Formats: sequence, structure tokens, C-alpha cells
Amino acid sequence: MQAVPVHLIFDLLAVVAAVGITGELVRRGLIMAPGSATQLNQRYFAALGLGVVLGSFALGTANLWLSGEPTVGRSIIGALIGGIAAVELYKLRHGITGSTGLIFVPAFATLVAIGRIGCALSGLEDHTYGTPTSLPWGQDFGDGILRHPVAVYESLSMASFLALALVALIRRWPFFRANGFYLMVGFYAVQRFAWEFLKPYATLIGPMNLFHLTALALFFYAVMMMRKARP
Repeated sequence: MQAVPVHLIFDLLAVVAAVGITGELVRRGLIMAPGSATQLNQRYFAALGLGVVLGSFALGTANLWLSGEPTVGRSIIGALIGGIAAVELYKLRHGITGSTGLIFVPAFATLVAIGRIGCALSGLEDHTYGTPTSLPWGQDFGDGILRHPVAVYESLSMASFLALALVALIRRWPFFRANGFYLMVGFYAVQRFAWEFLKPYATLIGPMNLFHLTALALFFYAVMMMRKARP
């Protein structure tokens, strides 16, 4: 009997944890933004799901092909930008204003924090390893070379953000309730931009790869939306 892939195990754990945290926050009335209950209908989630899937596979596959790996890939940053694009188009078409994303903030941070552990344990075939390093916490992904465990870096970054987000939600900070989704997107973009310098992907502009450019786009989106939301 073939063993269950470690990546799948951590993906399932991440989903269970994300659903559990979100459900508890909703039950306590800490996470649903005003008016969101009537806006998050089946068509909204259908648009979101389509954007997430298309973005994940399109960006993940494009990056691998650019890096000389002609295979199908997935990318969490691709899923994020694809989901955002789909939802923004949906909101524009249906005249929905304001942020509807607060409910997804703890879930996304949880998915990345736990799911990236699975990436770190999956070896070279996961294509999430870093560049060689002499640092004592370098990880051997199966080829005898110590590399930056960039998936662990990302996991720790998003776990830290999750902790801060939970504090902000429990204390009902008005600024976070109004801008939590954009703060999450901006934070994810900044930390992801930094870690991309430690990955052996093909570059497009100077030292920047496809994910660098995507992270920049997400950061400017977050800043623009927060400025737009200011009274």
C-alpha cells in the first residue's frame, strides 16, 4: 500500500484548522464584516473558487516552465491573486462596495502556516526549496545540499501574522475589521517578496522572478484599496 504523501496530510490538517478557526470566530461574532452575510452567496463563492483554481495552476505552471521545468505546478500566491481578481470583478458587476474578505483572513494565514510545513517536508519534487546556504538551519531536500527552508520561513511569517490577527479580532480593533484583508494581502506580499530572493527560480526583471512581480502587484493592490477605503 502506497503511503499518503506528507504534503497531502498537512494540506488536510491546514484545511481542518482553517475551517475550525473560522467557524469559531464566526460563532463569536468576531469575523463577519457588516453586510457580508448577504453578499457572500453561492455565485460569490463560485467566482472565488474559479479564480483560485485558475490563478494557482496558471502562475505555478508558468513559473516552472520559465525555470526549465515543463510540468504542471500550483502556487498559493497565484491562488491569492486569482481569487482577488475574480472577486473584484464579481463585486464590480454586482455593485458591491467595501471589503468582503475579512472572513478569509484567519483561514488564509492558517492554510499557509500549516500547509507550508508540508512543502518543507516534501523534498525536491515540491519545487519549494531555497538556494544553497551555510547557515546551521539549512535543510537537505534529498540531494545532499543544504538549502534555505523558505517554506518554513513563510510558515513562521504567516503564523506570526495569524497571532496578531486573532488579537486584533478578539479586541475588535476597528481599523483591522475594516482593512484586515488588505493588511493580510500586503503582509503576505512583503514577506513573499523577501523570500523569493532565496529561491532558484528563473528571473524576469533584474533579480526578480515571476513571483516577485506578483507580490509587488498584490502589495500595491492592498495599499490602493486601503487608501480608497479611507473616509
